[in-house]
Amino acid sequence: MLNVRVHVYVAGKVQGVFFRQNVKRQAQCRGVCGWVSNLSDGRVEAVFEGESLSVQEVVDYCHHGPSFAKVEHVEVFFEDYTGDFLDFHILLL
Repeated sequence: MLNVRVHVYVAGKVQGVFFRQNVKRQAQCRGVCGWVSNLSDGRVEAVFEGESLSVQEVVDYCHHGPSFAKVEHVEVFFEDYTGDFLDFHILLL
């Protein structure tokens, strides 16, 4: 089981549509740790850490999000796994 860390930026209609709450639920269901937050430019930013397949499933979810979202672009950056997180939470601006 390979642990990975990814840093994700999601653009489109992703604020005000429960995107962060749904990402949190998807991550928690898969045992993925990290955080998600709105950015002032309208994007959503997230960091995911966990087992490779589980993290990929959460990243895949970010490509469409909840039904009211309209995802236009997703940037995914792989980073060194740190194991810094114990759970998954929503960061507030």
